Amino acid sequence: MRQNDTTARIAHVFSGTFVHSTPRAAVEILQNSVLGVDDEGKIAFIEKDEHLLGLSERWGFETSDIKQLGQYEFLMPGMVDTHIHASQYSYIGTALDLPLLEWLNTYTFPVEAKYEDLDFANDVYTKVVRRTLKNGTTTACYFATIHTEASLLLGELADKFGQRALVGKVCMDCNSAVPLYKESAHECKVQTDRFIKELLKKEYPNVKPVVTPRFAPSCSASLLSELGEIANNNKLHIQSHISENKEEVELVKKLFPDCKSYTDVYLKHNLLTDRTVMAHGCHLTDEELEIFHETGAAISHCPNSNISICSGMLNVRNVLEHKVKLGLGTDVAGGYSPSILDAMRRTLDTSKALTILDPQHQTLTFEEVFRLATLGGSEALSLDERIGNFVVGKDFDALRVNVYIPDGPIDLFPGEVPKVILEKFLNLGDDRNITEVYVAGKQVVPFPDK
Repeated sequence: MRQNDTTARIAHVFSGTFVHSTPRAAVEILQNSVLGVDDEGKIAFIEKDEHLLGLSERWGFETSDIKQLGQYEFLMPGMVDTHIHASQYSYIGTALDLPLLEWLNTYTFPVEAKYEDLDFANDVYTKVVRRTLKNGTTTACYFATIHTEASLLLGELADKFGQRALVGKVCMDCNSAVPLYKESAHECKVQTDRFIKELLKKEYPNVKPVVTPRFAPSCSASLLSELGEIANNNKLHIQSHISENKEEVELVKKLFPDCKSYTDVYLKHNLLTDRTVMAHGCHLTDEELEIFHETGAAISHCPNSNISICSGMLNVRNVLEHKVKLGLGTDVAGGYSPSILDAMRRTLDTSKALTILDPQHQTLTFEEVFRLATLGGSEALSLDERIGNFVVGKDFDALRVNVYIPDGPIDLFPGEVPKVILEKFLNLGDDRNITEVYVAGKQVVPFPDK
């Protein structure tokens, strides 16, 4: 590429079809367009290809540098997984026969206790980062375990493979079922401070810490207060779980009798902020959703998990009508798929099931769900100023999708327009159709041979 007289140089230029969401349009399809990415990984321009000659002269690239997308290819924003337990990946696709609280005690806590072993942690965390990237997850909000070193390792691996990530060292000081898998409130505070300090010291460009009380039943009131203070003093993200199943909601009432609701527990301990994302929320009341809206806190909808361990069905339409930020999560391993494509499909399934139960319910569209998986996820994680769609100045987090690949999962027929091709990919596609993945302008999939 020619040297440009502007400060930034162009690293990539794509020509073809681009699909993304905007605040006004759930799906916007830009055909016959050209998109440029500068050497800092940011979107420099996105315009109609009729302006190509002027763009070439202005930005100093040759037409031979352009990556031409094929007839059945398009670029879309990277998908955002707003809730995934990296530490549960070793038993994904199994152990789905118990309700939440029994499931945690029987399967989850014993496995998570193994992460003191860094070789075990390295094996699992390497596989989950690679698998999610291959499936188009450019941003992941991870739960790790209570182990500081293993949690730092997860951050290191996300950076190594180029994934944008929020990584949380889990905090819990109450666990009668598996007593070995917890820390004292003091240990939690000390180790959380150390984890945050050590991770920030690495200065990874796209990997940051997130304060992570596991959920109210596993945390004392004093610990919740300490974590709220840590998060707010350091202006950090916060993640936890809320109102996943009815048994859990009743347990929280008993454990925190002075609080009006599950939401009130987190509110009173300063854990509901505009940087908070709470997973599930299946049984939140309208009054609780109003608090989410007022505080700017977000919900991560995890439909595969909600159904797989029989927790409940979140009414996404009601959440959106309350103007609460909402993204999608896989919730591995309560959810049996590491793909946000699956989360989109299960979101539609759940919405249709709610319509079966109540014909007045307004079913979500695939366009709305596409937005939840991309721009909605970025909003839920308060990253929408950096990622989520193709806007000049934002980081280029993107997937190159080829719907027509040899022996692929999708058959095409004459006359199918880009919107039909998009819908087929969302409903039928898999990682084979995701041929390239970019994070902050860097191509991270296919993985380098080394």
